[in-house]
Amino acid sequence: MTVDERSDADTPAQPDVSFEQLARRVDDARRAVDAFDTAEQRRALELAEAIEAFHRPALVTMVQALRADPRGKELLFQLVDDPGVRAVFALHGIIKADPMTRANQALASVRPYLQSHGGDVALVRIADGAAFVRLEGSCSGCSMSAVTLREGVEEALVTLPEVDRIEVLDDEPTAAFIPIDMVGRKPSRKDTGWVEGPPTDAVADGDMLRFDVRLGDTTESFVVTNTEQRFAVFRNACVHQGLTLDGGLIDDGVIICPWHGFKFEAATGECISAPGAQLEQVPTRIDHGHVWIRAGGD
Repeated sequence: MTVDERSDADTPAQPDVSFEQLARRVDDARRAVDAFDTAEQRRALELAEAIEAFHRPALVTMVQALRADPRGKELLFQLVDDPGVRAVFALHGIIKADPMTRANQALASVRPYLQSHGGDVALVRIADGAAFVRLEGSCSGCSMSAVTLREGVEEALVTLPEVDRIEVLDDEPTAAFIPIDMVGRKPSRKDTGWVEGPPTDAVADGDMLRFDVRLGDTTESFVVTNTEQRFAVFRNACVHQGLTLDGGLIDDGVIICPWHGFKFEAATGECISAPGAQLEQVPTRIDHGHVWIRAGGD
């Protein structure tokens, strides 16, 4: 009998166990191993590593076969959307999160310390080996900023292979914040670095609009969303594969990527499909009925 000829009756019933329950079981088992003595811990970890090493070649073979076929690629993208499949692939190093996601995960280790002192750090972008960050709150402009960066933020980020240095950006208004001295005055790009985008009435409530901006010799693409008259602007690139978001739709406050269905909060860019990932948001302001952005980021 072939695999295709087997009936459902031939397949053992599987308990309905959620991904969260399975993950907790793994965590509980790991904590139990931590209670063993050193020799027992070593044997338990060797068993776990042997099982993982046994599974990885088979998983790699399956992924390679799927990638080799156009239909297989589509199926693979669908499979990776499942949190259990994604976790297994990540465990075996078959896939890994994008640099921005991994950098934000690294910053999570130092964020509690910064916040305990009334500060924080925002990761703006990663480019050409540099991680561009902005220190916020009490960390911004204080005499200890250099020490905070060297001992915390920099130490966390330079562990990433894509990052070999840190660049600290100047303070600037956060998204949707309008400084009091700019109220009623149309900003100049030359003076402020702000770039005029589309009129607000071109973006209906609950909708999304693409617009492109010429910066030097290149053209950069963005999307602006309107969630109950709260406007947010993101770079026009899905965190999944960097493909464009325009052409997708917003459903009940959620952006749905047109390529592989990744979902994001329209107001914040937070990824629902892969928690921890996030669209790259750019500083945004509304003035004279238009959306304005700081496209350069620095």
